[in-house]
Amino acid sequence: MRQIFSVTQLNTQVRYVLEDSLGMVWLTGELSNFKSYGSGHWYFSLKDDKSQVSCAMFRGKNTGVTFRPQDGMQLLVRARPTVYEPRGNYQLVVEFMEPAGDGLLKQQFDALKMKLAAEGLFSDARKRPLPAHPKRIGVISSPSGAAVHDILNVLKRRAPFLDVVLYPAQVQGDKSAAQLCQQLLTANQRAEVDVIILGRGGGSLEDLWSFNDEQLARAIAQSAIPVVSAVGHETDVTISDFVADLRAPTPSAAAELVSSQAGLIKDRFNELGLRLTALWQGYRRVQQSRQQELSERLYRQSPERKLERDSQKLDELKLRLQRALPRLLSQQRQPLALLTAKLSHHHPGKRLGEAQLQLTRLTSALDQSLNGYLNQRRQQQLRLIDKLQLVSPLATLSRGYAIAQDQTGQVVDSIDKVMVGDVLTVRVKDGVIETDIKDKSAR
Repeated sequence: MRQIFSVTQLNTQVRYVLEDSLGMVWLTGELSNFKSYGSGHWYFSLKDDKSQVSCAMFRGKNTGVTFRPQDGMQLLVRARPTVYEPRGNYQLVVEFMEPAGDGLLKQQFDALKMKLAAEGLFSDARKRPLPAHPKRIGVISSPSGAAVHDILNVLKRRAPFLDVVLYPAQVQGDKSAAQLCQQLLTANQRAEVDVIILGRGGGSLEDLWSFNDEQLARAIAQSAIPVVSAVGHETDVTISDFVADLRAPTPSAAAELVSSQAGLIKDRFNELGLRLTALWQGYRRVQQSRQQELSERLYRQSPERKLERDSQKLDELKLRLQRALPRLLSQQRQPLALLTAKLSHHHPGKRLGEAQLQLTRLTSALDQSLNGYLNQRRQQQLRLIDKLQLVSPLATLSRGYAIAQDQTGQVVDSIDKVMVGDVLTVRVKDGVIETDIKDKSAR
């Protein structure tokens, strides 16, 4: 049996099919035709060099956008394909947007993180503790970077007897991830260091992207030597941080972690010094507290204190009066505002203006009605003229006929009505002719 849809039913079915089959999608594109309405909703298009698609982002979602969209921006969006049924238009309802670039990298970061976590590369069970007493520290980083200098300065201060082996590698750019992997392999093949610090200084997500490389992550996991990841600042997080045996918030912190046991004696002296300082400061605080207590007892019993309390109470009463006065004035202004509004509503000028508007509308309507009536009468007159011309003798005269009239003006339609010698007036199409009868004969 033939199934017949209405347009609305068809659009609804198409919307169900589109939403159920695709769900949420991620896509990138160039923003164009951006419009923000008073309702708070945004409407725009996303396009590439071959196609474009209409988009809508409603107020409940776009309030979380931290930047102002502008035409020409490259965006990364998460959206739900659907159909706007009243017009049958295919569109995207956007749930999330951010500038493309870092946003796309963040998506790739999350995907790789989930993949490696599922494989167990981040598991604490496979991570090894750092050696308690390392003799030689390996550093994989750029030899000209600030990270290497920070690591060397910390080690020189905390454990100057430790040897450091530098494995130079680029830490940014297309070839950096491959060089980092190679130097990690080299360090394992030489087996000359007890622990490896892998890192660099801070930067943007794109600058640190080499440390989010999948091959580097697997090389760290396969390293026979414990690896400390020290990439960027404390707030920077990379895939290397998750897979390494230990994550340090900064390169300097990594140097402190690998040399922690070497600095125990120095730390013990520092601790004793701090304890001695703390005891002395505690004694001083006790004496100062006793002195302060005696001073306060003397102060509480003095007339000066009573005067301060009375002054404070006076200030409080003054503040309460200052706060109450505006409220009282506001309460008095409200009835006055209501009366002013009523007076404005009944003001003759307002009613006169309304009457003038009414007069203008009526005058305009009268003009339109009169013009319509006159046009109707003109058309009627033209139709009557056309009918009159159809029966007018003049129309007959224009075809070559003539009308003969006697002296009394009677139309001569028979020879019996005239005599020889009578004068006739003959009317033709363009004038009259005076003539007399010289003869007459029947046909």
